[in-house]
Amino acid sequence: MTSIYLSSDNPRWMPKTEADLQAAVDGGLFEESHHLDLKKAPNSKGDNKELARDLASFAVDGGTLIIGVQENKDSRTFELAPQPLNGLPEKIEQVARTIPDPPLTVITEEISSAADDGTGYLIVHIPASPVPPHMVDNRYFGRGDKTKYQMADAEVVGLHARRRDTEADTLTLLRKEMDEDPLRDVGAQSHLFLVAQPTAGRRDMCLPITGAKDWNQRLHALIQRALQAPRTRAALSGGFSPDLSSAHQGHRRARGVALSSSGIGAGRVYTPQGGSYDESVVELQLFEDGGLRLLMTRLSEGASTPYESPDEAEQIIFDSAAVVFTRHMLELIRLISEDVGYHGNWAVAVGANRLRGRRRYHGQLEFPSNHRYSADTYEDPSSSGTWTSSSTDGPPGSPRRRTVDSLTPATCPSATPKDLGGADQPFRCASATPGRRPRSPARCAGARPAARRPGAESAASCR
Repeated sequence: MTSIYLSSDNPRWMPKTEADLQAAVDGGLFEESHHLDLKKAPNSKGDNKELARDLASFAVDGGTLIIGVQENKDSRTFELAPQPLNGLPEKIEQVARTIPDPPLTVITEEISSAADDGTGYLIVHIPASPVPPHMVDNRYFGRGDKTKYQMADAEVVGLHARRRDTEADTLTLLRKEMDEDPLRDVGAQSHLFLVAQPTAGRRDMCLPITGAKDWNQRLHALIQRALQAPRTRAALSGGFSPDLSSAHQGHRRARGVALSSSGIGAGRVYTPQGGSYDESVVELQLFEDGGLRLLMTRLSEGASTPYESPDEAEQIIFDSAAVVFTRHMLELIRLISEDVGYHGNWAVAVGANRLRGRRRYHGQLEFPSNHRYSADTYEDPSSSGTWTSSSTDGPPGSPRRRTVDSLTPATCPSATPKDLGGADQPFRCASATPGRRPRSPARCAGARPAARRPGAESAASCR
């Protein structure tokens, strides 16, 4: 269930029964505001248009509409007015999808009345849109302190500019992470970078996690929830090494915390352990303001034929790793949003370096692709949609796009993801799982030949 913002004193109210709603009425908690409106169900075409205007106005900053609670104009108080629930959620969603331009996605939750007569209340959550403002009847609407209003041209232009500024700011964050890569001068492998930043979060949004005494356990639990989430497991199978579970060491960071594999020590300094996997590290950072940063340094690996020396190994790109880690990052966004009660947008950026001249690994083909990447770096800043605790197949309201599409035009031969928010079918990674050999003559630089398992589709990890 998604929480409702009533006031600064009650920011995460979660009604589950009619009694909860009645208690809010009796306690004088209801008040129409920038984030909350209370109405009866729409009964006419005119009502549908008015509802669409309300939804469009909330979509700028996000908000909630409770249907079944109405205002008594005489006493200036609110009272319960249960509405017929049959078909009401579908009707609200149809209005959101067909009248505003661009269409809106809403999240609805039913609360049945104690009378058990088919009536009740509908909670309609309108996440902050990644593409505001939304037009209804050739007009744009925003939300004031207590009601909607028609936006002036200057405000509309300002919202479009804000979206462009958000992408530019996210690109700056991405480049900063790439510049501060602790393995910047180490080895030859390609590195993957993921950056996510809430666009409307409080500066201390994630302080309950990063400032807790058990922050280490909490961050570990978030990673495990992301890895084990049914939607993630359904979209991805096969895995990749290293994965997020390899980040087991806890570190304090300026205004945040981090988990990393053993290759990164205190002070974010590269600390090789003398093993063959020293160059392959993963690090997840979470900051008080909700910012997430993910680094994975095994986006490629050296491979050579049996007649070549390890020094002649060609770096082959595991582009499926970009999909695996991006999908897990999006699941972390959803979980963190749910845990801290944030319903706004996230700006997401993906980057990679050391790409020029490198080919992608083909898990089911005899040789790597003949197409070589022409640029040394890849950068894609994109405003992601809102992830909420009730979303089921990706971020509501987000434009469906492939965040890493230009890096991985055909990521895996066995399946193609519809997008990073939800896959058409299980996605099987044709990339590295320790102990398995490629089905091509190529082998990992420095690796000893190992017996190939029947049917193995994954590249060998160097030992």
